[in-house]
Amino acid sequence: MTLSASLGDEAESRGLGQRSIQHMAVVIPVHNEEQHLKHALAAVGRAADLLESERPDVEVQVVVVVDSCTDASPSIAAATAEADPRFHILPVSFGSVGKSRRAGVNAALENARTPPHDDNVAAGDPMQWVWVANTDADSSVPGHWLVRQLELAASGRDVVLGTVHPDPHGMHHELVARWHARHAPTEDHPHVYGANLGVRASSYLAAGGFPGVDFDEDRAMVERLRASGADIVATDTTRVLTSGRTAGRAPKGFAAYLLALAQPCP
Repeated sequence: MTLSASLGDEAESRGLGQRSIQHMAVVIPVHNEEQHLKHALAAVGRAADLLESERPDVEVQVVVVVDSCTDASPSIAAATAEADPRFHILPVSFGSVGKSRRAGVNAALENARTPPHDDNVAAGDPMQWVWVANTDADSSVPGHWLVRQLELAASGRDVVLGTVHPDPHGMHHELVARWHARHAPTEDHPHVYGANLGVRASSYLAAGGFPGVDFDEDRAMVERLRASGADIVATDTTRVLTSGRTAGRAPKGFAAYLLALAQPCP
C-alpha cells in the first residue's frame, strides 16, 4: 500500500521522518500458554529479524511478561531469552492482562534507547522515537509486522490498529463462517485487538497507558488515545493469526467472544 503524500507532509510538519522510530519494543503478556508460546515467540523473532535487516539503526527488544503461570510457559520463555538476547523475561503475579501489559510497557520504556544527539532526528520528547508493538502469547505475527508499523509511524501515525483472524484448525466450520461474516478484512476497520496493536510511546504515556483491568484493556487504552488526539490508523496490512479456542485465559477476552459467537453452533 502506498502512503499518501498528505501523511508524509503531516509527518514532516511534526518533525517526524523516515528515521523517526529508533527503538522498537514488543510486549507479550503470558498466562499458561505452553501450547502456543513457542510459535508466538518465534514469529516475533522473525519479524524482528526482518526489521533489523531493513532498519539496522533500530534497536529491538521484546518483553515477555510471565504472569502467574503454572505450566511450562516460564521455561519456554526462558529458553527463548537465553538463545536470543533481544528477549527479556518479566515475571509478575498479577493475574491480570491489563496489569501485565502495563508492566511490560513500563519495563520496555525504562530500557528504551533514544538518540539525543542524532542529527537525523528532530528534537523533542525522546519517547516519540520509541514504538511499542503489542501482541498475545497465543498469536503469530506476520514477518512484516514490525516493518509495516514503522512505515506507518514514519508517515506520522501514532497508533496502528491491526486485524486478527482466528486459526481455523479445530474450529467448527460454521463458527469460522460467522467470524468472517462479521469481520471483513478491510482498511479503516472498527476493531481493536490487543494481539495486534502498535503505539508511539509518547502518545501512550500522554494517554495514560493500559489500565490495570482484567479484560478490555486494549479497548480502554485506545479510547484514551482517541480522547488525547492521537493519530490513529486501522489497517488490515499487519494481520495476525490468533488462537481460535473458545476457552481462554482472560475473562470476557477474545475466546469468550468466540464462544458467544459460536452459540448455537452444532
